[in-house]
Amino acid sequence: MASKSPILIVLLFLSSILLLHSSLADADDGITKIELGHSLSPKGNQSSSWLSSSGHFAFGFYPHAQGYGYAVGIWLLGEPDITLVWTANRNDPPLPSSSTLLLTIDGLVLQQGQKITNNVTGASMASMLDSGNFVIYDDSHVVVWQSFDHPTDIILGGQNLTAANRLVSSLSKTDHSTGLFYLIMQESDSNLVAYPLKTLPYAEDHYWDEIDNATTGSVQLSLNTEGFLCLREHQCFVNNTNLLRNSNSQKQNTTSIYRATFDFDGVFRLYEHQFDGEGNRRPFSVEIRWEAMHDKCQINGFCGFNSYCSNTNMCHCYPGFVPISNNGMFLECKLNYSKDERQSNPDPSSLYDVTLLEHMSWSDFPYLVTKETTMEACEESCKEDCDCGGALYANNGGICSIYRLPLRYGRKVPNASDTATAIFKVPYHSGFLINQTHLDPDSHVVVDNKRSLILILSSSLGSVTLLCVIIAVSVFFNYRHHVYSYAKLSASSNLGFTKECSLRSFSFDELVEATSGFTEEIGRGSYGAVYEGTITGDGSNKSVAVKRLERIADDEGEREFRAEVTAIARTHHRNLVKLVGYCIEGSRKLLVYEYVSNGCLANLLFKGKNHHHHHHDQALPWKERIKIALDVARGVQYLHEECGVRIVHCNLKPQNILIDEAWTAKISDFGLARLLKQPQQPEFLTDDEVRSSYLAPEWKNEASPSLSSCSSPLVSVKVDIYSYGVVVLEIVCRRRSIDVNVKCPEEVLLSSWVYQCYAEGELRKLVVNESEEEDTDWKTLERMVKVGLWCVQDDPSLRPSMKNVILMLEGWKPIPTPPSPLAST
Repeated sequence: MASKSPILIVLLFLSSILLLHSSLADADDGITKIELGHSLSPKGNQSSSWLSSSGHFAFGFYPHAQGYGYAVGIWLLGEPDITLVWTANRNDPPLPSSSTLLLTIDGLVLQQGQKITNNVTGASMASMLDSGNFVIYDDSHVVVWQSFDHPTDIILGGQNLTAANRLVSSLSKTDHSTGLFYLIMQESDSNLVAYPLKTLPYAEDHYWDEIDNATTGSVQLSLNTEGFLCLREHQCFVNNTNLLRNSNSQKQNTTSIYRATFDFDGVFRLYEHQFDGEGNRRPFSVEIRWEAMHDKCQINGFCGFNSYCSNTNMCHCYPGFVPISNNGMFLECKLNYSKDERQSNPDPSSLYDVTLLEHMSWSDFPYLVTKETTMEACEESCKEDCDCGGALYANNGGICSIYRLPLRYGRKVPNASDTATAIFKVPYHSGFLINQTHLDPDSHVVVDNKRSLILILSSSLGSVTLLCVIIAVSVFFNYRHHVYSYAKLSASSNLGFTKECSLRSFSFDELVEATSGFTEEIGRGSYGAVYEGTITGDGSNKSVAVKRLERIADDEGEREFRAEVTAIARTHHRNLVKLVGYCIEGSRKLLVYEYVSNGCLANLLFKGKNHHHHHHDQALPWKERIKIALDVARGVQYLHEECGVRIVHCNLKPQNILIDEAWTAKISDFGLARLLKQPQQPEFLTDDEVRSSYLAPEWKNEASPSLSSCSSPLVSVKVDIYSYGVVVLEIVCRRRSIDVNVKCPEEVLLSSWVYQCYAEGELRKLVVNESEEEDTDWKTLERMVKVGLWCVQDDPSLRPSMKNVILMLEGWKPIPTPPSPLAST
């Protein structure tokens, strides 16, 4: 035993050296390990934060901006204040002082059960790195979550911003909840672009961008530890030539930490925190090294609705408006009179005077533009138009542009050559004064006072008015009976139908408000995303579905688009989704439909096998499926034969068939194919949809130039018949037309499998389960199968018309034995 002791001592010594080396390596890598079970608390015996090894960064609880409670985040230590660089759940209410944050196998979890890190499993340890990144590892030391992947308004040295996330400004310097602006890497053009928060990424709304000049390779915004901001490795728009330093503030033996912050005012800035090399953990200097823009008036959304930005970077209400909210920067205003009370007047221009504000510019879209006109004509146009919230008159060209409320993106630019005079209506009544409280004191306001003229006209017309009153009284009694009869006729004939069926033009801001900033997406199809919204009017709220059209032809003019939309609106059928309005503002084109509550047929057919819907015991009972098939057939027949102008849908599928609260099927997206860019093939359908066989075979044939697009005048209605046949077979079998998750290869293609079952007399194989088998009307099922097989024939001439389809489904017309769908090929 004694002879072995020296060897044992040597081994113990070597192992201690290895352990020491390992711990030193961890320290050199800037890693401080946080084991499972460790916790934080803002008060009490536990620590309130975990520090990085350098002591520059901390993760944990910090005082909430509301003055009470706490929040969880990462900050850079400094004097006198810390610099917050990341916030967890930034819009949540403050946490109480009794809160506890625990590191578990599922990541960071609060005592209340709320997760700070989502989608984390198998966590083993964590670390607050010297880069400012909080990282969670699994047993294999693989990163399962890191704060760098979830930026709020800041990126640090070594951090990237990709198209998968975005920077959203804070509400103020101290309040780190969601602010008013966002910055994204756009996938469409790989550019870095800033927008107001409650807008979609349209070109008209952006106010700053950094353009990617390269043509190939992946792109992302990156900030390295030397302060370089780059879109690509060698394409840096902020580098050492931009980082102008004050020699007095630069000391020897210093280190720097950089952060790029999308500040609360909407400006992207690069900050440098300088530390000395003497172990001091607090920076001796914090300076701005670069900022994207200096003129805040160029920031869309810097001032709120109905206010404008002056050359002093201050927000002011327009004449005739008063403030309703103001947090120091963002000023929002409203009219200081009720517009509704004045809209019923037969001569609205007599109720208003005008106020002019010079050197103005608006970056929004007018709804009416008149060229080669005069200032006086522009004033009258606004006074006579009840929807006019303001107008701009440009002397250069004599252009009058009229805008609806709210007025957005207003700014005063005194020295610019392309500015104009803004025109505002103000109520004409005794004692009215322009509200000057929030008006720019340097603005030149001109009031066009016409009271004396109106007073003279009033006295001159007094005698004429008296005579007219006498005549009117006699005429009134003479025609009283006729007026009463006309009123009864109007009521009995339902003259209000015209208003109900009229197509309404919405402004983009109305739709932003109606959809709460396009937050609730309820569907996405070939033409764009669909959002749920609520339109208020006539004292009631009406649910609508707002479709954002994303692939409109570039040369599609406003007049042509409005003509196409009007044609769609003329279609009125119980089995078509009703179009109630539209919006055209530059490249922003949206359609507003009635809201259909029970969603699309695809969800009821394919997702409903394991879910209950509505009040039914199963997803979609047999009788309702028969009714839906007939509803769709009647809607298609109307489009093909009854609506005046023949409409070929070209994209009929369960996703475009909606079910209302009465379980009536309604076809959507009809007529939209004419509004799309015209491809050589129907590329507006996705590859998955092409493979699912909704397309007629002739559409897949490149040798058919007459069918190169749905808008071709030679396109046949038989393409819709084919699609309808596929839908009918899917309704019968409650499965997709192509399904690889089947028992045998013969069942993959639905039409072939259905024909095989029909030819063998085995239609019972098509029924999903035994409980459904008891509910099935087998004669009707056979009728639907035969109709579906006739509709999906490869030869278009063999497919029946939709009128005959309805007659066959209802049993009024005999159905011949269908051939195999592929026999013609």
